[in-house]
Amino acid sequence: MASEKTFYLETFGCQMNAHDSEKVIGTLLQQGYRQVESEEDAGLILYNTCSVRDKAEQRVYNRLNDHKYAHRAGKRFGVLGCVAQQEGERIFERAPFVSLVSGSASYRKLPEMLARLEAGEKHITGLDDQQTDQTFETEFAARLSPYRGYITIIEGCDKFCSYCVVPYTRGKERSRSSSSVLDEARRIAELGFTEIQLLGQNVNSYRDPEGKCSFAELLTAVGELPGIRRVRFTTSHPRDFTRDIVEAIDRVPTLCDHVHLPVQSGSARVLEAMAREYTPEWYLEQIGWIKAARRHISLTTDIIVGFPGEGETDFYQTLDLLDKVQFDGVFAFKYSARPNTPALTMADSVPEEEKSRRLQVLLERQREIQRANYSKQIGEVLEVMVEGTNPARGQIAGRSSQNKPVNFTWPQPIAPAPGTYISVKITKAYPNSLVGEAV
Repeated sequence: MASEKTFYLETFGCQMNAHDSEKVIGTLLQQGYRQVESEEDAGLILYNTCSVRDKAEQRVYNRLNDHKYAHRAGKRFGVLGCVAQQEGERIFERAPFVSLVSGSASYRKLPEMLARLEAGEKHITGLDDQQTDQTFETEFAARLSPYRGYITIIEGCDKFCSYCVVPYTRGKERSRSSSSVLDEARRIAELGFTEIQLLGQNVNSYRDPEGKCSFAELLTAVGELPGIRRVRFTTSHPRDFTRDIVEAIDRVPTLCDHVHLPVQSGSARVLEAMAREYTPEWYLEQIGWIKAARRHISLTTDIIVGFPGEGETDFYQTLDLLDKVQFDGVFAFKYSARPNTPALTMADSVPEEEKSRRLQVLLERQREIQRANYSKQIGEVLEVMVEGTNPARGQIAGRSSQNKPVNFTWPQPIAPAPGTYISVKITKAYPNSLVGEAV
């Protein structure tokens, strides 16, 4: 490796992966590495991967193939995250020039693995035991956002939904102690961050090993820390979503008025095949708690179309659920088979073109719902946290407490810094964003 230790890290996937990358970067910096902006300038090239979506492994192998001769110039490669855990040492077989393969729960061993890499070892693995009770704190984490601090409070998943690979790549659920979470939250606040986002594959499945806090009580405790103005959490699971979470949002002003609660389907038959272990009626009861809150809580969800055996009636039941709930946002995907999942044994009976048609119908229906929902906020004054600028339109870009993108005009020549809170009067609405002017 080069005398100056440099690294490039590319992240695929969700916010949890992005925060995992912060842990990796913090550890590398502490070990004397310097982060660079391009693979060409790096001695160590790392890909932090996600395996939730279709062809995730192939995407990683394609990226590696793009650089298959770069190792001749002394560059080293590492594959991290879910694809690393899923593929294991098969990565070395398909890409022999890769030197490091590590799952997310092994990041605490990174200093040791880096030392072995620097000593010249060819193939190093950090593949965590899927039954481990160890959590995943690392001593160092880089904070890449200038305004939002992420904290993983629960890792892994015990739900075993029939389509999902997460239990096989992230292992079983294990929660951090509430004391360690609050200690990290205090440190983040002391660094000047005003927004904290609590993360977990199923964040509200949190179980405090110390027995001190429920998830709702932990939310409240973080929201009451000095200096914190916003607390978010993602992603929730309906099986563990409880009324006291809504009560906490109602009671504590710093808890953002937004809940992301994946439903996946509006059909009881499909939900049973997915092993979600709730019914549409159960889900709608939880939505009722949220809609009955004193605060107007924004709702978003995830939906899979074309799951094996999904008929036309099942699909229309999902559309009916959209109409009943009136979500502010939907992340919708076509079903794709994932390795090791029970759904692999089910006949994928919905043709690809029909999946595409259903997805388009659903997105169009949701677009009209969002158009109506967002238009209701014209004339309101919202507190917006600045995230950056939109130079093409001469606007400041930010986000409301409800997690809605807001672009607004700013009368001063110097733009407000990211992390600044600005009152914005909404003057126009689109299906996916709001437009306004600073007041």
